[in-house]
Order: sequence, then structure tokens, then C-alpha cells
Amino acid sequence: MEINRILVFQHLRVEHPGIFRDFFKEDGIDCHVIELDENQQIPDLNYYDALWVMGGPMDVWQESEYPWLVEEKAAIRKAVSELGMPYVGICLGHQLLADALGGEVGLGEHTEVGVMEIHKTDAGKSSSYLKKMPNKINCLQWHSAEVKHAPIGMDILSYSEKCSIQSLSSGSRVLTMQYHQEITASAISDWSTIPTYNYFLGKSRGENFMNKLEQEVLKNITNFNKTARQLYTNWKSII
Repeated sequence: MEINRILVFQHLRVEHPGIFRDFFKEDGIDCHVIELDENQQIPDLNYYDALWVMGGPMDVWQESEYPWLVEEKAAIRKAVSELGMPYVGICLGHQLLADALGGEVGLGEHTEVGVMEIHKTDAGKSSSYLKKMPNKINCLQWHSAEVKHAPIGMDILSYSEKCSIQSLSSGSRVLTMQYHQEITASAISDWSTIPTYNYFLGKSRGENFMNKLEQEVLKNITNFNKTARQLYTNWKSII
């Protein structure tokens, strides 16, 4: 399948596809961004070749506070279940896919924030999505909610010590991850401009944690981006 146009659902302007935007540009892929938090309307899905859904500070169950979540989840169901579009979800996008397809999402017993390890499951070790990637992967975590139960028929590809469902896949069309594979060197400083995120970090890790986290991310950014490149290469080869 040839990918020429990707539709991206964003929930904050600073939570974008990050390093993947560079990969899209290299391949001449047109990336059309919809800012749902700014009440931009979802276009006709039939015009696009794939759907990417990014992270955000809201939770999947906050439909009264964010009414557009209802339409977004309906669009995700249509894209995946009816149109068979390739789908990539990151953080909130991972949770929205699970919720939209009948899984369960809720607050985790533990908050995960920082550079942490994830581990491949047996399914992950044999998955083409994670091909040529180590069984233990360092990544950035930034979440308090998690997928509790995966939708029926989906494979769990990775887990962490505190979160049993870190990535999901379904055939050659759906890939989601709880962790942030997309980050660039400026991600933490960009996210620090969001009051909700500053409060979240202060509550979970202490007031001075943002600066420490930024330094840790910068130490690891080369490997983060190398892993992202491999993931993107795998994704393209599969779809």
C-alpha cells in the first residue's frame, strides 16, 4: 500500500508526530493535522491513506469536558473497522483506540513519568513492527491512565514493570504505543509550557523534576530517534 496522505489527530499543538514528521517529509508524504482541542472538524477519512492519533492531557472518559472525544472515537472506529486504514496511536492515541474498539482504559495503579524500560512480550519478539529492535527498549513515559484490557483480537507487544500493556497491534493495519517514541530534543521544554503537564509532573515527581527529565531525555535522544527510525521503517514495510 502506498502512503501519500496521512491524517493526524492532535489534542495539543505541542504534542505532534515529532521526529516522524521528518520521516514523512523525507518520503514526500503530505501530513494533514487536525487540532481537535481547537474544535477543528474531522474531514472525510476516505481522502487519506493512514490515521495517526497523538497524545494529550485529557482522558478518554472525559467526554463531558471534551465533547469532541465522542466524534473522535467514532472516527477511529470507522477508520479501523470499516475502512481498514493503517492506524498509529501514541499515548492518548493508544488509549483512544483501545476504548473505541471495546477495550478498557482507566487510571493505572502507578504513574509512569520519565525515561524507563519496556520489554517485548513473546508476541512482540515475533512482531514485524518491532523487528531489529532490542527486547528491552528505553523510552519516555508520561501517563497516569493506561489500557487495562486490550480489545479482542489485538496482540500485546510490550509491557513495563508498572504497566502490562505498553503497545498493541492488529494485523498489518494497527499499531499503538503508550510510550512516546516520537519525541525530539525540544519535547520536554515544549511540554513544560503546558500548565497541566507542569502540575502533573510536580504532583508525581516533585517540583524540580522537569529540568532533570529534560537532561535525561537529551542524553538518550539519539537512541530514541534511532529506535523511532527503525519503527517507522518497519511500519512502512508492513503496510
